[in-house]
Amino acid sequence: MLNKPSISVVVPVYNSEPILPKLVSRLHPMLDSLADHYELVLVNDGSQDHSWDVIARLADEHNWIHGIDLMRNYGQHNALLIGIRAVQYDVIVTMDDDLQHPPEEIPRLLGELDEGFDVVYGTPQQEQHGLWRDLASKFTKLALQSTMGAEVAQKMSAFRAFHTKVRDGFTDYRGAFPSVDVLLTWGTTRFSAVPVRHDTRWVGKSNYTFRKLVVHAFNMITGFSTLPLRLASLIGFIFTIFGVGILVFVVGRYLIQGKSVPGFPFLASIISIFSGAMLFALGIIGEYLARMYERILERPMYIIKSTTDKNTDSKENNPKATNR
Repeated sequence: MLNKPSISVVVPVYNSEPILPKLVSRLHPMLDSLADHYELVLVNDGSQDHSWDVIARLADEHNWIHGIDLMRNYGQHNALLIGIRAVQYDVIVTMDDDLQHPPEEIPRLLGELDEGFDVVYGTPQQEQHGLWRDLASKFTKLALQSTMGAEVAQKMSAFRAFHTKVRDGFTDYRGAFPSVDVLLTWGTTRFSAVPVRHDTRWVGKSNYTFRKLVVHAFNMITGFSTLPLRLASLIGFIFTIFGVGILVFVVGRYLIQGKSVPGFPFLASIISIFSGAMLFALGIIGEYLARMYERILERPMYIIKSTTDKNTDSKENNPKATNR
């Protein structure tokens, strides 16, 4: 990198009290070597332990750390979004709070960003998850690909770097179920991915369960894509053709053989098939109506309880520190 970028790191925090000091101790030397100006934004997403107390203490000890405490748990992407909106520097790096994303791999993301891309994902060389979590992750990536319309969706991860100007594409977004990866496509089409090391969680276990990943995938599909509606239309069209075929069969049998198709099971099966198709289509339409209802309610995406509002800057003891 010819010119050192100014870097903002955003980390959503949930029940990570023992991990945060270690995260900061590993981030500090990396950011210090990569940038003249940098900051770390820790967003406490309704943690049930003492994570916020640790964040407040770290912010007191380091003037480049800024903490945001949310009123309750709003979800990882909501917490990410508020952190992304709060940063002040040219490049944003997002990562998890569990040290599975090694801070030492950040230069690889920034190096790829310098090649002319706007968003770069750090793709794990080998993920450290169980079978069900891996399956849910693959399903989520498939859902993401259908909404993003980009091949890089198969390589996406929560470890990403992008130019801050990309967030201008979703400045006014107010949906209840945000997906940062989909929102990034609103601002650019220049995506890339680089392989990075993926460590085991330093302590504790992941809070992203199989169920949460599947729910997030469905939220993405119904919140940012019309694919389910098109699928419902396609199913309706297929079963209409199927119904016409059955009608031709029944009428043809009567005209040729002089008798109709016998049996209640045949009729009951046809009714069940068509009823199931109609209920499936109505269920999809209902999901979209529910999304519209959520928007009409104008329920807030997040509410900030408190912040560590103070001077922040890149280097510690830097006399050029500016007020946030």
